[in-house]
Amino acid sequence: MKYAGRLAAVAVVGALSLAACGTDNNTSAGSTSSAAATAAGNDNGLSGTINAAGSSAQGNAIDQWKKDFQAKNPGVSLNYQPSGSGAGVQAFIQGTIAFAGSDSALKDDKGEPAAADARCKTGKAINIPMVTGPIAVVYNLPGVDGLQLSPKTLGGIFNGKITKWDDAAIKADNPDAKLPSTPIQAFHRADESGTSDNFTKFLAATADWPYEPAKAWPAEAKGQGAKGSDGIASSVKGTEGAVSYVELSYAENSQLQKAKVANGAGEFVELTPESAAKTVETAEVKGTGNDLKLSIDYATKTAGAYPIVLVTYEITCEKGLQPEEAKLVKSFLGYTASDEGQNALKELGYAPLSGELLTKVRAAVEAIS
Repeated sequence: MKYAGRLAAVAVVGALSLAACGTDNNTSAGSTSSAAATAAGNDNGLSGTINAAGSSAQGNAIDQWKKDFQAKNPGVSLNYQPSGSGAGVQAFIQGTIAFAGSDSALKDDKGEPAAADARCKTGKAINIPMVTGPIAVVYNLPGVDGLQLSPKTLGGIFNGKITKWDDAAIKADNPDAKLPSTPIQAFHRADESGTSDNFTKFLAATADWPYEPAKAWPAEAKGQGAKGSDGIASSVKGTEGAVSYVELSYAENSQLQKAKVANGAGEFVELTPESAAKTVETAEVKGTGNDLKLSIDYATKTAGAYPIVLVTYEITCEKGLQPEEAKLVKSFLGYTASDEGQNALKELGYAPLSGELLTKVRAAVEAIS
């Protein structure tokens, strides 16, 4: 199903709210819009290879951006490995890639910002949000449409405490549904993933989740692992009784059933770009300067807000890449942040950036050197 029109309208509202929280030391909108326009055009002088890796959640976006950017810049090759956010961040810290895609910003409690800054040597690493990706709770239960799940019930399912679809907790969330006694097959990401990080942050904030939120699924929790967002989508599609979490674009592409999820006000909300944007509206910019790290309220009580969202970042050096590498990364990310690059996301189940947040993103890209 396509969400082009809705995504365009929603992104404006969410982005303006995010930008209101603001950061400092950004350049003017005029200079960045000019740079983005240049980056979006042909540059026959560009040549070389960009090595990058990380989030599979943004894999569909990267594939589209790669195709369009390389068509305009035939001398450039982008090599992006969708290895998962955790692997991407580590590869960036080790200096083997020019930028990492990640569904969560660099983590202070793991020492990632300091390690990434050390990799950049002459500058600092920055988190640049590039697209909003709502996280769907997907399931495979023939004959049961419009399933409703509260955070507490989701916590029980993914912690192995609720094992059948006709459990009393699920019945309480769905008093009018005919629920089968089918065993629940809960799938989680087997690789380190920003999607898992955001999903477990949601559970920790709303469901008395007993484990620390992390990119790696907790070993103590139950369930079956599947690698990558495409692996999750395939596993749920092929397993009756399955349930998992995956980005909206993958849920749509695989035509998976999506559950309504209760927000902090106890309202069961269907996942749409509009409902996800209402949660994004409450996020705060926590970074400084050109570091645009965001903080999301997973327990939002905003009416009509779908509570499980992630923001996909590109993590790179503001300064410190090799000169030719910096030129290529700046050009590619300039394209992804251009109107053309963002509009390309509308058909892929993502929420493009716009407004003041997009201006700040373009300023951060322009600062790369």
